[in-house]
Amino acid sequence: MQVNSPAPPATFSKDLLSFEEVLCAYFDCRRTKRWSLGALEFEVDYEHNLFTLYDDLIDGNWKPGKSSCFIVTQPVIREIFAAPFRDRIVHHLLINRLNPYFEPYFIRDSYACRKEKGIFAAISRLEHFIRSCSQNGTKETFILKIDIKGFFMSINRSLLCEKLEAFIDSKLPCAEFEKSLVRKIVLSDPTENCIRRSPAHLWKNLPPDKSLFTCRKGCGLPIGNLTSQVFANFYLSEFDHFVKHTLHVRRYVRYVDDCVIVHEDKRYLKMILPVLQKFLKENLELTLHPKKIYLQEAKHGVEFLGAFIKPSHTVSGRRIKRNFVKKLQRYERLADDHKPAKDEKNMILSSVNSYLGIMRHFKTKKFRIHQLMRYFKKRLKNHFSFKASALKIERKK
Repeated sequence: MQVNSPAPPATFSKDLLSFEEVLCAYFDCRRTKRWSLGALEFEVDYEHNLFTLYDDLIDGNWKPGKSSCFIVTQPVIREIFAAPFRDRIVHHLLINRLNPYFEPYFIRDSYACRKEKGIFAAISRLEHFIRSCSQNGTKETFILKIDIKGFFMSINRSLLCEKLEAFIDSKLPCAEFEKSLVRKIVLSDPTENCIRRSPAHLWKNLPPDKSLFTCRKGCGLPIGNLTSQVFANFYLSEFDHFVKHTLHVRRYVRYVDDCVIVHEDKRYLKMILPVLQKFLKENLELTLHPKKIYLQEAKHGVEFLGAFIKPSHTVSGRRIKRNFVKKLQRYERLADDHKPAKDEKNMILSSVNSYLGIMRHFKTKKFRIHQLMRYFKKRLKNHFSFKASALKIERKK
């Protein structure tokens, strides 16, 4: 019996990929991961490593390496996969190539993982929609907020790959190189031979639809990779176009899988809800989270991306404030127990200033001052100081 040997990897012309492009992707990747262990190990001999990576890409020999997996518990418990630094360079390379085609395709009001967009731009847009529709709170207005159940873990990888390849074919005349990378990244299973960095018991607290280890076979993108964020955005863009161009909804905002529609007619929102559910199920194999469907008058406000938005004003969400206080309590106990080491001081500085940086966008000045005065009145004040504006803390020399 004749046994067919596996097909050799496809090779690509050097005209399709320059070394300078790989170098650019490396610097893009290093910008946010400069001091990670993987980045430092790669940088020891980065020229050789980059040339080797370049040759592997041209020869078609590159394939994803072993990922590291761990659990984070704040702001919510979540499973994170970290690809090797070498793979992250390839992710940046691919997204750099595809983004010029994705951007014109994405609707204006999707805000995740896009330049000059982001959380605060999404919040600002929703504020505008609520105030314009309600005429600054003088006209009855309703808000429908929906959330995809286990979004990242519910994405069908084969379906995503099929849609990506069709999109790339429609935009690029010769795209075998890009499609090859898409197939390798999307269809790979990151759980294979991955390195678990967190204690096993932490996974017991994750629902089955929140982990790649327990989600449906052939489904799930690893949270933590640039390609996952951008490809997930692409996956739901079909839904965006349905909402905007088929249903002709004017006031619609999406950030990842948090979708909000603002309308003056509550009956209309009730009517389109099953239409939205049907489209997601039939076209993307996704379902809405039954406990996260919110339909209320705008005057009652809506929680969105850490903000609580009403027609009259926007304030910081309760969860951010609660988590900020918990962090301060933890750092106070740490300082009472022993003199913080240098890395502990850096951790406190980074963590507290991160929360302050978020809350400064809202009317939280009194809250910020009160909490800093409360928890920095004892031992923490020996190591940190802050000004009356309470915009950030600083280390004492």
